[in-house]
Amino acid sequence: MSAGGDTGLRERLEEAGQGHLARALDGLEGEARDRLRAEIEALDLALIRRLVDGLVGDDDHGVAGEIAPPDPAGVIALPRGPEDEERDRRAREAGEALLREGGVAAVLLAGGQGTRLGYDGPKGLYPFAPLTGRTLFSHHAAKIAALRARYGGALPWYVLTSPANDAPTRAAFEENDHYGLAPESVRLVVQGTLPAVDAASGEILRDAPDHLALSPDGHGGLLSALASSGALEEMSREGIRTIFTFQVDNPLARVCRPELLGHHVLAGADMASVVVRKLTAEEKMGVIARVDGRTAVVEYSDLPDALAQQRDAEGALVYWAGSIAVHCIEVDFARRLTEGGLRLPYHHALKKVPHLDADGRRVEPGAPNAVKFETFLFDALPSADRTVTVEAAREDEFSPIKNAEGSDSPATARRDLNRLHARWLEAAGVPVPRDSGGEPVDVEIDPRVALEGPDLAGALPPGFAVTGPTVIP
Repeated sequence: MSAGGDTGLRERLEEAGQGHLARALDGLEGEARDRLRAEIEALDLALIRRLVDGLVGDDDHGVAGEIAPPDPAGVIALPRGPEDEERDRRAREAGEALLREGGVAAVLLAGGQGTRLGYDGPKGLYPFAPLTGRTLFSHHAAKIAALRARYGGALPWYVLTSPANDAPTRAAFEENDHYGLAPESVRLVVQGTLPAVDAASGEILRDAPDHLALSPDGHGGLLSALASSGALEEMSREGIRTIFTFQVDNPLARVCRPELLGHHVLAGADMASVVVRKLTAEEKMGVIARVDGRTAVVEYSDLPDALAQQRDAEGALVYWAGSIAVHCIEVDFARRLTEGGLRLPYHHALKKVPHLDADGRRVEPGAPNAVKFETFLFDALPSADRTVTVEAAREDEFSPIKNAEGSDSPATARRDLNRLHARWLEAAGVPVPRDSGGEPVDVEIDPRVALEGPDLAGALPPGFAVTGPTVIP
């Protein structure tokens, strides 16, 4: 039966340069044909044609525009004196007011798997905590609970999953009673996918007879997922003005930090970004800059070395503002970006993608053979009428878990969270034992006890002491 019995589908595929998929359908029957057909029908063939025509075979990954340092007027640096402290105090008050009135939704980007960590499952289920074995999902959920208790606002929590990890993520939330949160206050949203295409022909690849080679559409797909799921409309109905986005793999993330929300509100910004100072010019972090006069993130691979190495009169990096993928986005801005389709540029990357050849044989490529497409959330910045960039102290807010060993690993994240908690305790007058290298003993503080150091002052019982590894539940 030709293309599953649908002449119109065959014509659309041929017009999009994907006629081989019609022939693949011809070779299948029953449920297998239905599964492949459903995946094909879900494709935006016009978009894929544009991506193939515009990006396949294009080796230019550079920035199209003139790169300049970030505008100092749009950057809120760490406080250096009383005036800056007063500035941050006003911002905190504004952010706390927004939280109290229920104007914020928290969105966790959690579509990744723990493959690079040697963990078989969603990264959010990785048991990172050294003493309790608490997972990243549980850790972030405790922050949400603490914020709700402190400010009294609804603070709905949206969790962005991917097709690959949505089912186990949903199962985990149900099995763990949504980590102590009301089920109706937590909503899981699945991000979209885009097919991988052959790097030479632009033809969509299959990784099984009845399945296309699909990949998540990048963290920029958060916006289209929120739109297509009805979440943006839901936010608008509930009076939510601002979306706070953060990554699942950063246990130090200051979820809905009031100062950040306040700087965003007081600046009248469409979008805000959190940055830390790069440790070295070579550190693999995208940086906040200006491209043709508009605020943008320039990926480290796109920043010319001469600019990456550039220093000011005091010897500091000119392009210092490393993005940690934490943002505030106005709901109205997100709606404008998604009306009539996602208005973000698409990027491409050459990857090794196992697939079936024309004869249905499995191919395990030894070299990159396919192009994958994705969008990046930070690419919304140039479309914003106004942005603000807020510097955070790296040791307080950023220690991602990306690699099994070495830098940005579970070991470094545990170390950095442990150091943070030890500083909190010592500031509260509680000495923390340290080893010969100066590292504190393992200390875990539940976010529901303390979201930040000053919270400990009224949370610890009289005479509390740390004599060894300690959990403060």
